[in-house]
Amino acid sequence: MTNEELILEAKKAREHAYVPYSHFQVGAALVTKSGKIYHGCNIENAAYAPTNCAERTAFFRAVYEGEREFAKIAIVGGPEGSEADEMCAPCGVCRQVMMEFCNPETFQIILADGKGKCLQRTLKEMLPYGFGPENLGSH
Repeated sequence: MTNEELILEAKKAREHAYVPYSHFQVGAALVTKSGKIYHGCNIENAAYAPTNCAERTAFFRAVYEGEREFAKIAIVGGPEGSEADEMCAPCGVCRQVMMEFCNPETFQIILADGKGKCLQRTLKEMLPYGFGPENLGSH
């Protein structure tokens, strides 16, 4: 799957966001090493802390389905009603979830706006000195 195709999948996922408070929709499309795609959107909550990001929604769906090996993720976000004018990077909690399941040297994070601009980085570039399972000697 090309990055452009994956970005389109993230845009589709963004349409499912539940954002009655921030009105900021985020969509994510996560690709397993076998090529399967898992979609996620952000889901807000009135208490704020239980809110879940699009990236984690995609990862948790995939993990529930038994997936454990991932290749890349595309993320698109922006205000409701917009085409996502700016790139939306994953928060620190999402980066930490990625660290649990992904090889930081090879897992690719693709950030895209609604105008065709994108940025691709490895998890290691996005989370230098990350803490993962290998730090506990359990990997």
